[in-house]
Amino acid sequence: MADPTSRVLRLLTLLQTHRFWPGAELAERLGVSPRTLRRDIDRLRELGYPVAAARGTAGGYQLQAGSALPPLVLDDDEAVAIAVGLRTAAGGSVDGIEETSVRALAKLEQVLPKRLRRQVNALQSFTQPLTFPRRDPVDPEALTVIAQACRDHERLRFEYRRRDGEEATRSVEPHRLVSVGRRWYLVAWDAHRRDWRTFRVDRMTAPRTSGARFLPRTLPAPDAATFVRESLDQQPRTYTAQLTVAAPACVVAEHVGWIGGRAEPLDDGRCRVRFRADSLGWLAACVAMLEWDFELHGPPELAERLRELAGRIARGAPAG
Repeated sequence: MADPTSRVLRLLTLLQTHRFWPGAELAERLGVSPRTLRRDIDRLRELGYPVAAARGTAGGYQLQAGSALPPLVLDDDEAVAIAVGLRTAAGGSVDGIEETSVRALAKLEQVLPKRLRRQVNALQSFTQPLTFPRRDPVDPEALTVIAQACRDHERLRFEYRRRDGEEATRSVEPHRLVSVGRRWYLVAWDAHRRDWRTFRVDRMTAPRTSGARFLPRTLPAPDAATFVRESLDQQPRTYTAQLTVAAPACVVAEHVGWIGGRAEPLDDGRCRVRFRADSLGWLAACVAMLEWDFELHGPPELAERLRELAGRIARGAPAG
């Protein structure tokens, strides 16, 4: 193979099968001499690929696991499979890795050829996993556009529907994406309001980059996740539930955090828990999921809803 770069990439593709390759077989596959093969192996090692060598008449080469991840060479089928898997994970089917999946998807789709991107879109469009439906679905392509704009410090435009239903075009300097439960939020500097804002991604339409770059501003919070949490706490809600729970705050916080609850310690064995929502039904469900004894301090409407829920559960449970 005349082109050294193409030859080294072909060598890497063979080694990434992680089988042991006799030196003579590798040289024959690549159409080079053993000396040229050794030079190509040295080039891969300089790039960070840990290639182990066995000397002697039965010697050869094998790619080992290293301490850092070097660049990967993927064939078409592998690239499509990874992109589809990342899109699925970004959609929330795998709990806890959505944000990492979006970052990886943004990097991968930036370098995918158009023909492979069409294959990914086709697979995503014409396959449907059997999962619980999301109330506020988010388009993975929108997440990819937003993540790339955050990474490249590029201004972003989109149509946005506010909580009260008002719609307007927004122009922002995107900072970070934050996943909260089953929802995604963009933390950004709003150019029109001249202030930091959070935007729910499921309320965005057609996010697109403007081509204009900006210098990143200093976020008025330790990190984007803290900013989103504080912003959500400040939003007005119809109902606020206050409870005393018979368990340590550190234990309860892990249980209620994913549904928007807050736990503050009262003493070693008790904590004060707060839920905020616009739906009494949702608040009742949150309280019913608690695994410890509790005392509800309000609101009265929630106490009545819990009694109704307890009655339905008692009527529906089979007699012991």
